[in-house]
Amino acid sequence: MDTPILKKKWEKNYEIADEQLKKIKKVKGVATGFNANIDAIYKITGEKLSELIKKTKMSLKELENIERCRILDEKDFVKGIFKSFRYGIAEEWICENKKVYDWIKKQIGYDYLQIGGQGGIMANVLSTVGVKKVFVHANSLPAIQAEQFAKNDNLLSFDEKGEMKPAYQINRSKDLPLMHWIIEFKRSDTIEIEGKIFKTPKANRFIATYDPLNLKLVLDENYMAKIKEEKLDFVVLSGFHALLSNNDGEALIDKVAERIKEWKKSAPKTIFHLEVASTQDVIIRRAIALKLIPLVSSIGVNERETMDLLEVLDQKALAKRCREQTTAENLLKGLSKIKEKTGVERVQLHMFGLYLTLQDKGFKISPEDNLKGMMTASVVGASKAKTGEVDSKSIKSVKHEVSDVGLIELDSLATALGQPNLVISGLGRYKLWDLIAVPTILIEKPITLVGMGDTISSISLISAR
Repeated sequence: MDTPILKKKWEKNYEIADEQLKKIKKVKGVATGFNANIDAIYKITGEKLSELIKKTKMSLKELENIERCRILDEKDFVKGIFKSFRYGIAEEWICENKKVYDWIKKQIGYDYLQIGGQGGIMANVLSTVGVKKVFVHANSLPAIQAEQFAKNDNLLSFDEKGEMKPAYQINRSKDLPLMHWIIEFKRSDTIEIEGKIFKTPKANRFIATYDPLNLKLVLDENYMAKIKEEKLDFVVLSGFHALLSNNDGEALIDKVAERIKEWKKSAPKTIFHLEVASTQDVIIRRAIALKLIPLVSSIGVNERETMDLLEVLDQKALAKRCREQTTAENLLKGLSKIKEKTGVERVQLHMFGLYLTLQDKGFKISPEDNLKGMMTASVVGASKAKTGEVDSKSIKSVKHEVSDVGLIELDSLATALGQPNLVISGLGRYKLWDLIAVPTILIEKPITLVGMGDTISSISLISAR
C-alpha cells in the first residue's frame, strides 16, 4: 500500500488517543520508583565538545580507546560524550569520583534543571495526564529537588516525618541533592578531530551520573509502608541500572527482589512493570535480567537495551546481528528470546519510528487496548519532544502524522512475517504471542529527548484501557 494512503489510515487510527487521555483519569493509583533525582541539562555542540577535548588534551586514538564505560576521571567523561555524539546513541555512565563530579560542575554547569530518574520522570508525566494518585519514591528530597516535580496535588511523596504531601511542597532540608548531567546533542552536528570530520546521525544524549544514594539503592521506608495500603492499578519500577557489582550491587538487587515479592503478595491485581535502562555493569545487567524481570508482568526497552539483555541471556550472536542490522525484524526476534529466557508476559520496545509490544495470549490488557495505549504514548511523547512539556495544550498541538521511517520499517516487518494486515491494523502474531506494532509520530527538531522512553512505556501501559 502506498505511504500516503497508509499515513491517512494511521491518522484515523490515532484519533482514539484523545479518548484514551480522558480514560486515563479513571486510573486510581500508580506508584513509581525507585529513582528520582535532578537532571542538569546541557546542550553540547561539536564546537563545545572540541573545546572539552582540547582542555583534556586528548588525541583521536585516546577518544576511541574506551577501556571502561564508567567515569573515573575527566577523560572518561569526554570519551563517553564523544562515543554518544559520534554514533548518535544514548548511554549512561556512572561517575564514581566526586572530584570528577566537581570538575564537570565547574567546566560545563548546566542550561537548566528538571526532574530526573525514571521514577521521577514517569511520576511527573502520569500526574500531569490525570492519574488520580501518583506516589513517587524519593530517597532524597531537598527543596531544589522537590521544586522539579510538577506542581500537581495528585503527585505525592513523604516528608521527613513520614507524612504524605504533594511532592513539590516537601523540603527534607538535610537531604543531599542528587544531580545527573544530561549532555544533549542535535542530529547532523559535526566535529573535526585531527582532520577527520564526524557527523552525528541522530539527536541523542549522554548521561553522567553521580548519585551515591541511588548507587546504594536506599529506600524510603515511609513510601514502602504506605503504598502497600493503597489499591494500586500499576507499579512502575526502575533505577537498578545505577548499581555497581563492586559496591554490593547484586546483593542490593537480591534484597529489593524480596521486597517486591512481598509487595506483589499484598497486591495480586496490580500490574508490575520494570523500565529497563542502559546498564554498563554486566554483572548488574545479568542480575536485572535473571532476578528482577521474572518478578514483573511487563518490561520496557529500547534498541540498545534489547541488545544488552540478549548478551547476558547467552544470545550474543543475535545481539550482534541486531547491532549490525537494527531492524524491527531482528529486534522482534530479540524480544522473543527475552520472553523465552525470563518468562515475562509483556515486552514493549520503543525504537526509532516504531513501537512493538509482544505479549502472552490472555494478558490482562488486550492487544486492541495495548494498541490504543501505544498510540496515546506516541502523541504524548511527541508533545514532550516538541515543546519540552507534557500538558493538554502541548498534546493538542501534535499532528497525528506518523513517520515515513516507522511506516517503512513496519511494512518490512509485515512482509517478513507474511502478515500484510499488520501494517494497516497494527495487530498480528509472532510465534505463540500477540504482536502489536505502531508507527510513531517523530518530531524533526526535538526540544528534549530526556525521559522519552520512560514517558512512552508508562503512558503505553497505563492508558491502555
